[in-house]
Amino acid sequence: MSDQMLTLKNITKVFNPGTQDEKRALDDFSLEVADGDFITIIGSNGAGKTTLLNVIAGTEAPDEGQLMVDGRDVTTWPDFQMAQYVSRVFQSPTMGTAGDMTIEENLCMAELRGKKRGLKWGVTKKRRSDYRKILKVLDLGLEDRLKQSVGLLSGGQRQSLTLLMTTLTLPKVLLLDEHTAALDPRTATKVMGLTDTMVRENRLTTLMVTHNMNQALKYGNRMVMLHQGRIQLDIQGEEKQNLTTTQIVAQFGQTLKDETLLSG
Repeated sequence: MSDQMLTLKNITKVFNPGTQDEKRALDDFSLEVADGDFITIIGSNGAGKTTLLNVIAGTEAPDEGQLMVDGRDVTTWPDFQMAQYVSRVFQSPTMGTAGDMTIEENLCMAELRGKKRGLKWGVTKKRRSDYRKILKVLDLGLEDRLKQSVGLLSGGQRQSLTLLMTTLTLPKVLLLDEHTAALDPRTATKVMGLTDTMVRENRLTTLMVTHNMNQALKYGNRMVMLHQGRIQLDIQGEEKQNLTTTQIVAQFGQTLKDETLLSG
């Protein structure tokens, strides 16, 4: 088994090729992600961040290049096939959960994701007891509301539940797509703390796209900055820990544009 969990090799993705709207979202892009890496990804709008996550998740096929997960070539796999390896938490809290189902039904669905389901997939007594225990970790009182519809939860509660659901199956790769951007600052801080704990405790290989510079610097062991579909900066370890927002603004202010920095 390779100690590289994720490898993108010379990936190119062009939208509207040959037209005046041609956009090279990823340009001969290469990145190696070690098992257990937690990478924060920054860059201005149009830098290629969302396309990068889409390619990894299988929702966009690259025009050129190779994508490997845990030593397996998955370049041509569509998103439903990639779902056995990759979990994604989106910006909108409603996207990771089924609002018309109960909390316990959502958790059960997540637990059985990618497994063959018979007719007896329902929520058993044992599952219910397990869900109570894991929900207690969130400290949101959800363990006593298992039969409540998820549609009644707040954005922060739903996003926390989505995170919990992704860790039930321990994906090879976890993609966080600005997953706290739609939350108020206090809830975002709580969800980020929960994210960090879950990623570290489960050693999940994680890529997190964020517009929040403080988040990008505070969390993860590595930070990557994209610009025009290429990597502009890739720092990790102590070098990342010692970096400040001021230094980044001084060096890359023009590249990043204001919207990335103002939200920091």
